[in-house]
Amino acid sequence: MIEATLEIPTPDGRCTTFITHPERDGPFPAILFYMDAPGIREELRDMARRLATTGYYVVLPNLYYRSGVLELGPRDPTTGGAWMKRMFDLMNSLTIPMIMSDTRALLAHIDADPAARPGPLGAFGYCMSGQYALNAAAVFSDRVAAAASLYGVSLVTDAPDSPHLAARAAKAELYVACAETDSYAPMSMVEAFAADFKAHGVRGEVEIYPGTHHGFAFPERAQYDKAAAERHWERLHALFGRNLA
Repeated sequence: MIEATLEIPTPDGRCTTFITHPERDGPFPAILFYMDAPGIREELRDMARRLATTGYYVVLPNLYYRSGVLELGPRDPTTGGAWMKRMFDLMNSLTIPMIMSDTRALLAHIDADPAARPGPLGAFGYCMSGQYALNAAAVFSDRVAAAASLYGVSLVTDAPDSPHLAARAAKAELYVACAETDSYAPMSMVEAFAADFKAHGVRGEVEIYPGTHHGFAFPERAQYDKAAAERHWERLHALFGRNLA
């Protein structure tokens, strides 16, 4: 496997980005992996590696670069409140237009790298970034052929770039996985999103994972559910395989 950490220029600075792909038989279809709220860490790099080993050029950008933050580090039980406040402050400093601007810069890098195959690409995000993956599918509908939101938050809002509206505008196949119990994406919101998804004939699926909680896909979380995590990997591989092969 090949991997590198690069400083990719954007209109707002330089975005530290982890990229990994197989050593042989390229070029490879690109997949944008948008981080969750706790930020870049080895757990996410390992997930990027896992996906890349199956034949993809995986791009994992640090979305907190504007704040000069790369890794928050592990949560200290003695200062958990301060760690959580910092995380939420960083998360709330981002907007969908910011991340779409970053995505445009990342696409420029992808297009210039011979290891990345020209043409359709994928996008996925967990937690705060499910909305970014869905919006990427709408804003870059000519490029993003498959996108997934995994226990994404703010699925239905009053904003013009609400994920439910982005889903309507996307041409990509979409996959939206939701935890059954999730204070950040309550079932009432999930049901409203799913109803809108169906009513507008969006191509894809909204799936609720029974018995799970927010964060079920991350091995280092207390909420980790191995069976559900493996199911979500199965769904992602199938989604990208259908649309990027």
